[in-house]
Amino acid sequence: MLEWVLIVLTGVVASIFGSIVGLGGGIIIVPVLLLLGERLTGAPIPEATAVGTSLAVLIVTALASSMTYAKQRKVDFRSAWMLFIASGPGAMIGSALTSRFHGGAFQLSFGLFMLLMAVLLILRDRMNPLTIEWPISRRLTDGTGATYEYGYSLPLLLIIGLLVGLVSGLFGIGGGSLFVPVMVILFRFPPHVATATSMFVIFLSSILGSGVHGAMGEIDWLLVLALAPGAWAGGKAGAWIATRMSGRSIMWLLRATLLVLAARLIWQGWSAL
Repeated sequence: MLEWVLIVLTGVVASIFGSIVGLGGGIIIVPVLLLLGERLTGAPIPEATAVGTSLAVLIVTALASSMTYAKQRKVDFRSAWMLFIASGPGAMIGSALTSRFHGGAFQLSFGLFMLLMAVLLILRDRMNPLTIEWPISRRLTDGTGATYEYGYSLPLLLIIGLLVGLVSGLFGIGGGSLFVPVMVILFRFPPHVATATSMFVIFLSSILGSGVHGAMGEIDWLLVLALAPGAWAGGKAGAWIATRMSGRSIMWLLRATLLVLAARLIWQGWSAL
């Protein structure tokens, strides 16, 4: 019973973190499912099932936070659709490849990826946006009346979208952990616009990625039902919190969480090889 309570709480906590920083929450949900799977179901949860379940839950998380961000007029829908053109197919390809990774190989690669994400989140506050004049310029005025200008190169944007989509579908994460730093540092997106736009792309890509996993029978719908209510509440709460605080303390808690989970997965993956 305690394990199921932890699963519900995982949906809330992962979604709050995810919507605040644009992660989506899967980077917390997947390792928790892998670590608690045997206690929940009586048998270890296959990696592909953990990933597919996470992507299905991310639909709920991303929709909840995207609706809140859209009301605040912080989502750059035009840029989001451009990213989705590449990230959507990428998520489908990554989802189809998940089943090829098993046991130690998956845990080790996912642990190393989480370690990379933790490092990126640590370095993000220390990096200044580049001053490149991109061929496509964008202007967005949010709900507070503040106007922001930024830009990007469409071919580079599509390449980034494809790579992030692949990683998202492969590991069951939203991809915002890669999207947001790139959008802020490379293309000069305002952080809150990058986060909001990332969550909308995550919503769209998760539909395609989870569709592939569902067709392959790699989604545990009971776990989805347990995680979804918390994911919906957490997604809306995170988007609301993001507008009212700097998030510095939460960011450091997230970094520490990622480091601990990464170390655990790397150790288990290495031991299983």
